[in-house]
Amino acid sequence: MIKRIVLTMIISLELAICFGQDPQFSQFYANPIYLNPAFAGSVRCPRLALNYRNQWPGLNKTFITLSASYDQHVEALSGGLGLIIMNDKAGNGTLNTTNFSGIYSYNLNISRNFSIRAGLQATYVQEKLDWDKLTFGDMIDPRYGYVFETQEVRPAEKRGFADFSAGVIGYSSKVYGGFAVHHITEPDQAFIVEGSSPLPRKYTAHVGALLPLKGASTYRGKLEGTFISPNFLYQQQQGFNQLNFGLYVIKSPIVGGLWYRGYTGKKFLSSDSFIALIGLQKDMFKFGYSYDVTVCKLNNNVTAGSHEISLGLQFECRPKKKRFKAISCPTF
Repeated sequence: MIKRIVLTMIISLELAICFGQDPQFSQFYANPIYLNPAFAGSVRCPRLALNYRNQWPGLNKTFITLSASYDQHVEALSGGLGLIIMNDKAGNGTLNTTNFSGIYSYNLNISRNFSIRAGLQATYVQEKLDWDKLTFGDMIDPRYGYVFETQEVRPAEKRGFADFSAGVIGYSSKVYGGFAVHHITEPDQAFIVEGSSPLPRKYTAHVGALLPLKGASTYRGKLEGTFISPNFLYQQQQGFNQLNFGLYVIKSPIVGGLWYRGYTGKKFLSSDSFIALIGLQKDMFKFGYSYDVTVCKLNNNVTAGSHEISLGLQFECRPKKKRFKAISCPTF
């Protein structure tokens, strides 16, 4: 099966340790509605986020991911709306995946100090396979290399399918956390009619806090003084488990962060990377850059790490008509 060939290629690149089913961002709060659809509209005013990730550039553009998202709260709907467009290129463009997503989240104020948002996401996924970039064993001549035509049957090189996800977040002025399930129906992503390749469900749990140091305060959603923000992220997809934990230090307009990412097996935790972040947030504009230092078997000298850039615009909007509690969490 062609899907098995593609997966084998990807797994061989990552040595069966540093791999995942879905594209991921180290700056996961810089792309919040991709992390959890319940974040749609969570800051009330319109928000635009642009994200770029180049994973392992030392391996000839192995994984490049682009994402653009927009969300805002809509009072008439008692919740938020969001849109995501994402493109992921794997194997130097051998497998090209584009996602178009629409999101609705419902806001519920439980008390004066605690709110809950629940979100639903519908996605259309389009996959394109560049067959001419693949090589097979029957193409190899022992002396001259890849000189023969393969006898493998050429499959359809484009396909599309629907995908659905959901999530929930709860938050107060200092503490927040949430849970999301992506690929609820586990859609079939196989390129050949006779094959079957379900996209496994992905489960995400995240929790964090925004803690002011002495003299720091929050005024109308703006942070004044120095804050620290410990955060924890856990993701599970089929037999793959990922654990992220780290700390942001925020002293407006500068944000710094240091993270550890590991993968859990049945008995132990395997290290994948350390992540360093520097960000700038001023008025409606924010910019972030992070670098992943690879520490798994596919080491940093081979991969050249991973680079990630985020750009964001937080627009102003009309004064609220009703009490609305915006979530206070890192923007990177």
